[in-house]
Amino acid sequence: MAEIDFEKIGLKVGLEIHQQLNTNKKLFCKCRPIESDEYTEKFSRRLRTAKSELGELDPAALFEKTKSKKISYYANSQSSCLVEKDDEPPHELDHDAKKISLLISSMLESKIFSEIHVMRKTVIDGSNTSGFQRTMLVSQGGNLKVNGKNVGVQAVCLEEDAAKLLKDEQNERNYSLDRLGIPLVEIALEPVSTKPSEVKEIALTLGRLLRATRMVKRGIGSIRQDVNISVMNSGVVEVKGVQQLDQLEKIIGYEAKRQHGLILIAEKLKKLSITITKEDVFDITEVFKDCESKIIQNALKSKAKIKAIRIRNFSGMFSFEPYSGIRLGKEIGQLVRFFGIGGVFHSDELPNYGINDSDVDRVKKHLELADGDGFLIIAGEDSKLDYAIDSIIKRIQDAANGVPAETRAVTQEGETVFLRPRPGASRMYPETDIPSISVIPEEVKLARDTADATKSWDESIAEIQQKYSLNSQLSEQIFDSVYMELFEKICENKKNSPNFVASILCSSITNLERKGFDCTLLKPEHIIESFELLASGKIPKESLEIIFENIMSGKSENVAIAMQNTDVSSMNEDELNGILDEIIQNNTELVKKLGENAVTTLMGIAMKQVRGKVSGQTVNVLLRKKISEL
Repeated sequence: MAEIDFEKIGLKVGLEIHQQLNTNKKLFCKCRPIESDEYTEKFSRRLRTAKSELGELDPAALFEKTKSKKISYYANSQSSCLVEKDDEPPHELDHDAKKISLLISSMLESKIFSEIHVMRKTVIDGSNTSGFQRTMLVSQGGNLKVNGKNVGVQAVCLEEDAAKLLKDEQNERNYSLDRLGIPLVEIALEPVSTKPSEVKEIALTLGRLLRATRMVKRGIGSIRQDVNISVMNSGVVEVKGVQQLDQLEKIIGYEAKRQHGLILIAEKLKKLSITITKEDVFDITEVFKDCESKIIQNALKSKAKIKAIRIRNFSGMFSFEPYSGIRLGKEIGQLVRFFGIGGVFHSDELPNYGINDSDVDRVKKHLELADGDGFLIIAGEDSKLDYAIDSIIKRIQDAANGVPAETRAVTQEGETVFLRPRPGASRMYPETDIPSISVIPEEVKLARDTADATKSWDESIAEIQQKYSLNSQLSEQIFDSVYMELFEKICENKKNSPNFVASILCSSITNLERKGFDCTLLKPEHIIESFELLASGKIPKESLEIIFENIMSGKSENVAIAMQNTDVSSMNEDELNGILDEIIQNNTELVKKLGENAVTTLMGIAMKQVRGKVSGQTVNVLLRKKISEL
């Protein structure tokens, strides 16, 4: 990645933190948020756009409608009811969620309103069965202290979480309802001119303030960051759903580079004065009927149309890279994918993909291109194709203005991809099913008193350190991790060493994750069960990581199967003595020659046989004893 001076390009970052509250019920009903893979019913919906009270259509909603996907919902009666299905009006606002939101507002010194109004926010990707999310503004203003500096708070909102995406296919999207309606606070911070590393520090500080209340959920997916990013005062891009702090720095760095790259592309385009009209769109289905490209032939077999867009003076502009991996061709490719269309070919990358020189010459002739002109080829169903072409033309026209304001999603590589246009102001309107909610002075006073009495992050760390005899680094790691509550539960069994438990939860699981294993497959109940087996002497310490790796790799769905698959069990002393005696017997020459120094080599041989059945320490002690006796 090329070095980039964030100050010079005027990087501005505004954080929005979404944190689930630990009320053990939903925001507008008494259902408990139990995650389960077993669903007792399924139903489907198709969402459509509706005009706001001002007669306007939201651009983000319009964009989603063009995909015309069927939305299927999977429900479990334990964690959802008619409210989540939008077959019954919402019940009364959960009092505990309101109380926690007032406490968080007080901790941020944010001005609490005496009346809260529930609003509907249009959401048409299917993640809400109703087509909107309920949200309410609780307070405005305030600040967060980060390393001696104040970061301004714009607002604190209380809202419903969305349904959990299970699968997203070309024509159908599947959600589960167990997460829909869980209360969460959204805290929007003022944009700051800063480096990506400092934004990570801000997010960490805010996360610690929330965790210090002991009233927020822990665990994967319980806290999410949205980041608003802009450079050189250009369009603001919202990046959705950053779940890990380690990702945050990388994503902001990438997005800053992408936006600055787009500004450099725009400067070049302005000199070319690009114009595209409907007359620059051609149907080239016949031109390509003899093309040998498998992609083109498959498109023709499925009765797709193939169209080309002519762009005068555009040669070389699709592939121009101000920074590595930042180019207009990639931007347009991402945009098109969201219409369920495989992709586009542009003139800078052809001949390629089975499209040869003669095919390119025929296209150039059909489009009447001059040497400096460029073109795009796109194939797809008629209904989707025209909207995709309009979007491409608009995107190329917008390219001359720099960075389009849009919403983007995070990739696993720490990059961002186009998700949808930015929503308009008309997406928010009043909720008609819920009366306004009063906040009485006594509630505000209670929230302020509780905020004053809440232990700070430093005090919480000191308490953990003292209670569990951990060092400061491990205390910090466990408090910041998603496993704090799990750690406390496991340590209730005095046979479990807090130091060992903390190190497994903070280091071993994280290391497995870094190796590419999926931590979402490892459920809290798997971890608790494994530590119970350890405490009762049924498995040695070494086997924990083996069990976790097997579950996180998807090979086993529970601890019992993982133990079976990895041959994890506890070995009795007689068995171990027999194995070690045999190893010594097979290596008597080595023992005679090296004496006690032979332990290292013999340990390696022994551990291959007993790994996961007995601890390395036990093997080492017993081997030394046997060798010294010899």
